[in-house]
Amino acid sequence: MDTNIIVKAFRAPQGDSAALVREVRAGNVAMLVTPPLFLEYEQVVLRPEHIAAAGASAAEAGMFLDALARLLTKVNVHFLWRPQLSDPEDEMVLEAAINGGAEAIVTFERNTFERAAQGFGIAIVTPGVILGRLRR
Repeated sequence: MDTNIIVKAFRAPQGDSAALVREVRAGNVAMLVTPPLFLEYEQVVLRPEHIAAAGASAAEAGMFLDALARLLTKVNVHFLWRPQLSDPEDEMVLEAAINGGAEAIVTFERNTFERAAQGFGIAIVTPGVILGRLRR
């Protein structure tokens, strides 16, 4: 999952991104992460503007991240596929997907990933698409 999905899940607990994280918690979806990618999740979620938008405290943001960390499937990066994308942080998402054998990258930035991901047979989807598939 791209960092924008994690931020949206934190900021909007009733939205599709948070629902997708709940599906991860239920064991219906595997969420792959590398240590550098999780560090990015932490760095971005802990920004004051996201904490304020969530109506949360820094401690609550930390609890969210701790709970999330327990749900994730750790991926070891065996190969760095850089450069594939224009943003180095997005490269971490792509590398987690490639090295973890992901079927899809979940993001709101389809154009950022689409061309590179297609070369690896990885779909680019939104949380709503994944939720729709689960509800069939």
